[in-house]
Amino acid sequence: MVSREVPKRTIVPLFIGFFALAIIVVMTFWLNQRTQQNFNNVTADRSLRTAVTDLRNNMQAAESNQRGYLYTGNEIYLAPYSVAESQLQKQLLNVQSRLKDYPELAAAIARLSAVIELKNKEMDDSIELKKKGDDALALSLVQSNRGKALMDEANVFLGGIVRSTEQRLLVGVQEQQREALLLNWVSIIGALVILGTGALAGYFVLNHTWNLAKAREELNSLNLSLEQRVGERTTELANTNNDLQLARYRAETLLDDVNHRVANSLAMVSALVKLQANSISDKTTKDALEETQSRIHAVSLVHRNLYTSGDAKFVSLDEYLTGIVQHLQTATHDQTHSVSLEYSFAHIQLLADKATNLGVILNEWVINAIKYAYPSGSGVVQIKLLLTENGLGELTVTDVGVGFDPKIRARGTGFGTRIVRAMATSLSGTVEYLAADPGAISKLVFEVEQDFPVDSHGGDPGSNKKWRS
Repeated sequence: MVSREVPKRTIVPLFIGFFALAIIVVMTFWLNQRTQQNFNNVTADRSLRTAVTDLRNNMQAAESNQRGYLYTGNEIYLAPYSVAESQLQKQLLNVQSRLKDYPELAAAIARLSAVIELKNKEMDDSIELKKKGDDALALSLVQSNRGKALMDEANVFLGGIVRSTEQRLLVGVQEQQREALLLNWVSIIGALVILGTGALAGYFVLNHTWNLAKAREELNSLNLSLEQRVGERTTELANTNNDLQLARYRAETLLDDVNHRVANSLAMVSALVKLQANSISDKTTKDALEETQSRIHAVSLVHRNLYTSGDAKFVSLDEYLTGIVQHLQTATHDQTHSVSLEYSFAHIQLLADKATNLGVILNEWVINAIKYAYPSGSGVVQIKLLLTENGLGELTVTDVGVGFDPKIRARGTGFGTRIVRAMATSLSGTVEYLAADPGAISKLVFEVEQDFPVDSHGGDPGSNKKWRS
């Protein structure tokens, strides 16, 4: 039969252990607070000592440059003298502010301030006499040793402040050592108490457990087979889950690698087309190759966006279309001169294939506006992507150029128009070409996946950009 006295005897040592642990926590927190306060005091004392040293160094620098000017008459000494004198007042204020915790030095810092003021006046008076050409009077002022006496007195006060600071530093370090030693002793005693209490509680727990084990033997034997089956099943599920995660990781890695390789390959093809265009003198062929190069670049940006964003399925249109606009501005820099591209793109997620189609359409419209809207080579092309109230995406390219007449056949081969029509069909979108006064508007309305959040107001505040050649 299990004794009911065992749990009561177990609670007492556990209570003692928790009580000891609480004391250790309180002591440790208190000692840490003291240590932090001592650290702050030591830091303040070191800063004060540094400030006093800087003050003394600036006084010496000012005096050295004053003497150099008096003895040589070379005004090259006046610039460093002025700098040292201006720094002297700032450093004196710094020392005064740091001496608030030294009430015993209040009289000393007051006298030090007066001495420094007198020393500054003595140096200024001698320099002023030298400037007026009264060398004898300036030299007699120096030889009166009044300046040296003031400097010696200032050094006495500064040395006293330094000694007081070092004494407080020494006391602070000793206090830290004492607190560290006390913390070590508290930790050792607390550890011994906890170990002893734990050992005693462990003895009672083991004794009580041994008694309970007899009553549980039969129940354990009945549960053993069930636990084994549950364990086996759990292992199987864990292995299956690991296999699935591994397969998913491999697939994602492979897809990222494919997108990377495709992006690099397309970039190489784009570069080769660009090189070929540069080597051709025929303008029509050259323009066609450059347009082809821009289309290839628009496709490659999708794959680059996929493997850099970590999402192998969806593309952020604001980042993707921004890359296309920037590329077009750079590629047409030598041709457009003062034509600028202004754009505002909403943060919309779109499937990779559809994003590619949208990028090609944007590429065609922007190139067309740059080539035909402004014969003078100066103007603005505005590009916007937003989400309508009906949940549809709307892309517009607007210029205020020469415009167009719907009754007149479009300039060029018409190949770009066919590309736009094909891309719009794949997007389940509609294309409109509107005449403005002045200029023209090209508009595409297309469907947007609703499983991802969008910003209908044109993305974050940084999404409105302007590029000017």
